[in-house]
Amino acid sequence: MKHKLNSILLNKIEAIYPRIVSYREYLHQHPELSFQEFNTMEFVADKLAQLKIPFQKEVAGTGIVGLIKASHHNENQNCIGLRADLDALPIQEENDVHYKSVNDGIMHACGHDVHTAVLLGAAEILNEIKEELPLSIKLIFQPGEETNPGGASLMIEAGVLENPKVERMYGLHVFPEFEAGHLGLRSGLYMASSDEIHVSIQGIGGHGALPEKCVNPLMIGASFVIQAKELLESICPKEIPHVLTFGRFEALGSTNVVPSTCEIKGTFRTMNEELRALAHHELNEISKKISSDYNGNIKLTISKGYPFLKNDEDLTATLQKYFEDNFGNDFVHDLPIRMTAEDFAFYSQKIPVVFFRLGVANNKKGINYGVHHPKFDIDQNAIKTGIQAMVLAAFK
Repeated sequence: MKHKLNSILLNKIEAIYPRIVSYREYLHQHPELSFQEFNTMEFVADKLAQLKIPFQKEVAGTGIVGLIKASHHNENQNCIGLRADLDALPIQEENDVHYKSVNDGIMHACGHDVHTAVLLGAAEILNEIKEELPLSIKLIFQPGEETNPGGASLMIEAGVLENPKVERMYGLHVFPEFEAGHLGLRSGLYMASSDEIHVSIQGIGGHGALPEKCVNPLMIGASFVIQAKELLESICPKEIPHVLTFGRFEALGSTNVVPSTCEIKGTFRTMNEELRALAHHELNEISKKISSDYNGNIKLTISKGYPFLKNDEDLTATLQKYFEDNFGNDFVHDLPIRMTAEDFAFYSQKIPVVFFRLGVANNKKGINYGVHHPKFDIDQNAIKTGIQAMVLAAFK
C-alpha cells in the first residue's frame, strides 16, 4: 500500500529538487577517478555537516559514512544502509552542457554523480522526518567502485557494516535503457562476478620462412583461446550463466617476421563461486599443458574482481510491491540477468541487499546514451524518482 508519508515526501522532494540538481551538476563538473575522490569527499562532508548529520570521513581512503539516528535509536539496535558511489571514469566528455567536466579526460559517465546527489537528497528528507524512522539510517558514500579491489570490499574491511550493525542495504544505479520515472528490480541472481584474464606468451622469434627454427607465440595464443573456450563449455553447466571473452590479442611481428612474444587479455564472468574457482584452476592447468606442447611459456595471471551480486529474494519482492504501490505498476519493471559486474556485490555476500535500477533517459530530448559513453547524460527529473525510491526503501 502507499506509505502515509508519500504525499508529504513528494512535496519535500519538489522543495529541495533545485538544490539537489545543483549538487549533481557540481559533482558532474568536478569528477575524480577511483580512490582519488578527495574534493568529492569534502563536498559530501560539507553537505552532511550543514544538515547536522554526524559522519566520519576518510573511510577506506576517501569514503564517508553518516548516521541518521531514529528517535528511538539505541546503541544495540541495527540500522538500514543506503549506498552511493563517488568515483568517475577516465573518459573525455563530449556533451555540450554548462556542467560539462572541467577535469580533462575524466567524466561521470556511469552516473555516480547522480547516485551521490540522490543520496544527499534522501539524507536531507530522512533527517527531517527521523522521528518517523523505523530504524536508524547509515549513509554510505563509497569510493572506487570502478576499479579493483572495489571500494565496497575496503569499506567492509573498515567496518562499515558494524557499529551499528547494518541489517539490510539498498543501492541504486542509473539505467539509460529506461525513461526517467521508471524503476527496475530483479530478485535473486542479478549480476556476474568479474575476473580479468592476462596471458603473456614467450616464444622464439625468427624468419617467417623458417618456422622450424621458431616457437610461434601466435600459434600458442590461438591454441590457448580455442582450448580455453572449449574447456569452459565442457565444465560450465548450462543453467549457470557464464562468459569467457577475449578482447585483446597482440603480437608485433610482420608478414615474414615471427615475434617472440604475444599478449592476450580477456574476462571471465559467472554467477557461481564454485564454478569460478574451478575455472581458474582449469585455465591454469591448460596453460601449462599448451606451454609444454609447443615448447613455449605461458604466464597466466587471473586478477580476481568482484563476486556475483544476488538480491535478497524476500526483500526484493517486498520492495517491488512497495514501489508498484507508490509509483504505479507501469513504472516498475522486472530486469533480466546482467553479465556486467558491480562491487555492491561485496555487500550482497554479507547481508540482505536490494540493488535496483533508476531510469534516466528522455528519448524525445535525445538523452539516451549508454553508460561509459562520452555523451552519457540524464534527464534530471530522474533525481526526484531516485530520492523518493531511496526514502521509501528506508521505511520499508
